[in-house]
Amino acid sequence: MIDKNIIIDVLGKALSTGGDFSEIFIEDTQRSSLGLVDGKIETAVSGRDFGVGIRIFKGYRSIYVYTNDASRAGLSKAAEDAALALEDIKEDIPINLIERINGNIHPVLFVPKGIATDKKAAKLKDAYRVAKEYSSEIIQVISSYSDVDQKVLIANSEGLFTEDRRIRSRFMIQAIAGDGKENQIGYEAPGRTKGFEIFDEIDVIEHGKAASAVAVMMLHALLCPSGEMPVVIDNGFGGVIFHEACGHSLEATAVAKGNSEFADKLGERIASKKVTAVDDGTIPNAWGSINIDDEGTPSNKNILIEKGILKGYMIDKLNGRRMKMTPTGNSRRQSYKYAPTSRMTNTYIAPGNDENDYIISSMDYGLYAKKMGGGSVNPVTGEFNFAVLEGYLVKNGKIDTPVRGATLIGKGSEILLKIDMVGKHLDLAAGMCGSISGAIPTNVGQPMIRVSQITVGGRE
Repeated sequence: MIDKNIIIDVLGKALSTGGDFSEIFIEDTQRSSLGLVDGKIETAVSGRDFGVGIRIFKGYRSIYVYTNDASRAGLSKAAEDAALALEDIKEDIPINLIERINGNIHPVLFVPKGIATDKKAAKLKDAYRVAKEYSSEIIQVISSYSDVDQKVLIANSEGLFTEDRRIRSRFMIQAIAGDGKENQIGYEAPGRTKGFEIFDEIDVIEHGKAASAVAVMMLHALLCPSGEMPVVIDNGFGGVIFHEACGHSLEATAVAKGNSEFADKLGERIASKKVTAVDDGTIPNAWGSINIDDEGTPSNKNILIEKGILKGYMIDKLNGRRMKMTPTGNSRRQSYKYAPTSRMTNTYIAPGNDENDYIISSMDYGLYAKKMGGGSVNPVTGEFNFAVLEGYLVKNGKIDTPVRGATLIGKGSEILLKIDMVGKHLDLAAGMCGSISGAIPTNVGQPMIRVSQITVGGRE
């Protein structure tokens, strides 16, 4: 994308005032999206982003600048401006870049930009039709499709010179059911690190039906009672609780500065013996997977918790310095406009040995959270509050009454210790994760789990 000699010159200028590490991140991204509301295409957007980020370390200090000017003069000025934030002018440092070719574990069959818009729109219309026809109580259906084709080049003063290409596609459908008094929502949003062949495994008809089914069922559900009770959380997007309440607290972004309840606890028990938790960016074609992270470190399968014992963190280069630990392939960013930091990829609780039927039948009374919605968390304390999108009361060991308005309230470190059953069937679900380096694609996941006691907030 940019001549190697220019890159060498820029990396050198970045170190001219005392830095001990410099890095350049070059991005060229094409993206497109379609939005359909009530059977009509309302938005059709495509665009291209190009830019360069330059980063300098001096010890634990970090300086980051970015620019759209990719000329030699423009990049040199950006590097010099960043270097001025440091001190101690010194001699030029010779830099020898050695190209590294990465393996691609996420093959793509059909690059999205080569697919006609009407073919993409047809998928949205099919999903809309079945969702709208599901029930007369479906008052609105919104569906969308988006794809991203990102090319990056990463080089640094340690000699790294490497490139990567990331192609992702995602489909979303939201069905809204209403009775004139209130509305309820059903939502499906699968995504993959794939091209248009995503629809070989994503059935928009089934997702359309599923979204409407949840919306209609929750419209007629009773209000959820509140109180302390056992809760079963199903697989797939149920993993959002671990992601938010625990995953962020295992990122070096928080751990290195002591802003995590799990700082300095390696080797200690922080969860039930039933819990093994993993962050794995190497799952082929998964939504959160990467070949390399945004510092050029190859992706890894990182064991975070093993049978309840804290085994590791997710670590980027700068925070690795602070912690005196090796980067784990978790440094990510939304775009060149953000400095990278430690982030999750595909984070999940590993399968256990309990049968789903037994997990449900183990409860005399409790809540079955089949689908989770959004929520909030304080990464310092681990305190969280999450909405249940689809929930049911369990009575006498059987799934009984649909309930709405439920929320799960707790603290990550406490919930981990209260997971007393873990099912066998892992599933992952796509989402977008926001943090200081922007919004990035991540998968959450787990088998069905049971939490022996948790606070359920309701509206009854």
